[in-house]
Amino acid sequence: MAIIVDNDTRLVVQGLTGSEGRFHGLRNRAYGTNLVAGVTPGKGGQDVEGVPVYDTVVEAVTREGANTAMIFVPAPFAADAVYEAVDAGIATVICITEGVPAHDMLRIHAYIGTRGVTMIGPNCPGALSPGKANVGIIPAEIFNAGSIGLVSRSGTLTYQIGHELTQLGLGNSTIVGIGGDPIVGSSFIDVLGRFEADPETEYVVMVGEIGGDEEEKAAAFIEAEVTKPVVAYIAGFTAPPGKTMGHAGAIISGSSGTAEGKKAALEAKGIRVGTTPTETAQLVAEIARS
Repeated sequence: MAIIVDNDTRLVVQGLTGSEGRFHGLRNRAYGTNLVAGVTPGKGGQDVEGVPVYDTVVEAVTREGANTAMIFVPAPFAADAVYEAVDAGIATVICITEGVPAHDMLRIHAYIGTRGVTMIGPNCPGALSPGKANVGIIPAEIFNAGSIGLVSRSGTLTYQIGHELTQLGLGNSTIVGIGGDPIVGSSFIDVLGRFEADPETEYVVMVGEIGGDEEEKAAAFIEAEVTKPVVAYIAGFTAPPGKTMGHAGAIISGSSGTAEGKKAALEAKGIRVGTTPTETAQLVAEIARS
């Protein structure tokens, strides 16, 4: 069993009738993910290429046994979609939506924390366990199954490093894009803890970026709690201070949150840090083959 999604995943897509939800939901199904339902209020009774659409998540849970929700609804309604999924008994929520207000995520974070729900995102590419299930927008065809866990704040760097690993003949146990916003449902530490406990994961790659202190916190956690080899990459060595660089969380403030500072914090805990995605993949290969 993988750490986020696997063969037991029964997926409901909130927003399946929209263009993005339809496109990616059906791509997930084509990969082998068990897409059991869609939810769009007011469109219950319709279907999307044979996938039944319901008005509520409760109906998708009771009628189709949905246990995982993927959210593809506009940002102003994303928080309500999360609450609905959690209240319906969904155990894993993956929110792809970009632009969810930070104050909404503060409330959501507190809400899910007392209910044992796993949330990935928002503003994330989702989660993939190669050969088992893909929930999100990750191009699964460039990944192989293997023993390397990959957790990242960046979607495109996730794809690049995963592809680099594939080209080196290596594969991944699970890929998790946690999202690039300042407040997300699952942190590096949350996912690293799962990789540590996962028997299918032997090595871990952590892809960070400028802004915040999540990587520094993760470094301390890795030193104290993770026994498996970890290799890291930090994006943003040439980023100018004070500018938003793609992600809402990727902002350098003064001397805090720089790529150099994060690299130093990781290396101080004995974690090897690649300077490019290619070098990062090569470091993993070196460790895996030693």
